[in-house]
Amino acid sequence: MRMDKSEQILGVIGGGSWATALIKILTENVSQVNWYMRNEDAVENIKKYRRNLKYLQAVELNTSKIEVSSELEEVIAQSDIIIIATPSAFLTELFEDFPTELFKGKTVFSAVKGIIPEYHAIPARFIHKTFGTPYDQIGIICGPCHAEEVALERLSYLTIVCQDEDIAEAMSDRFKTRYIKTTISDDLFGTEFSAILKNVYAIASGICAGLGYGDNFQAVLISNAIQEIENFIDEVSPIHRDVKSSAYLGDLLVTAYSKFSRNRTFGFMIGKGYSVKIAQMEMDMIAEGYYAVKSVMEINKKFNVEMPIVEAVNNIVYERISPVIEMKILTDKLS
Repeated sequence: MRMDKSEQILGVIGGGSWATALIKILTENVSQVNWYMRNEDAVENIKKYRRNLKYLQAVELNTSKIEVSSELEEVIAQSDIIIIATPSAFLTELFEDFPTELFKGKTVFSAVKGIIPEYHAIPARFIHKTFGTPYDQIGIICGPCHAEEVALERLSYLTIVCQDEDIAEAMSDRFKTRYIKTTISDDLFGTEFSAILKNVYAIASGICAGLGYGDNFQAVLISNAIQEIENFIDEVSPIHRDVKSSAYLGDLLVTAYSKFSRNRTFGFMIGKGYSVKIAQMEMDMIAEGYYAVKSVMEINKKFNVEMPIVEAVNNIVYERISPVIEMKILTDKLS
């Protein structure tokens, strides 16, 4: 028998640090959460040690509330609300030949924080096109929030986005804890593009730090970055929004400045002289901005928004132009 709306079962898809952090938060408020992890050893480790031994190892999970499985179809079928928290580069492969009818009637939230590189598509559009989920049944979970600080139970804020306010409110309640505060929004496309773009600007911030630029320049860089974000998302989705709020500016700031930011770390290594390939190998984690910058450049062919920082990162990462030269050129374009 299906539970009432307040007791709908959630399923989290993904085995990384962000998925682990979301599981930790949800078990504070719900009686059961289903969890798909592709790696069977990771599944067994959760059951045996109550920890994800690869990501956020210090977090002890309340496994009495978790049904963890390596069977994707099983997790989807047994959940009413799906939260996808896998790297965007793996989504197409993950759901290749998947029986999409299992998503019928379900609400789907993206906690992906990246763009689908094969289609240059935001996760909301991928979910809509792949599973047939109506846009008002699609949501976004965004920051400013790093998984590592959730693990430490440091006060953090989440923005829960859905065009259906009732869905946003209900999901928001599930994530409120003594260390998590939540706000809601209906800006599905703006918040998602902003969350994607902030990873590109974090790479730029890291490159500049690696090259030895100081705090004064970083302030100029990021103040120009939020202007680029605003100009771009206003073209893509022209609705009223305040980009100074935490879902936009706050998420940008934490990703551009935090020691936990993998995109900033990736950029820092490039600024220090690492090749893109070596930096990726050394990190052993996905820097979503690497895929995002190429897709944003492609999408922007339609909108023609001036985005000199995005172009600079693209030139360094994909055109192999020297970071020293490219950032010197960029400094003359900022104000």
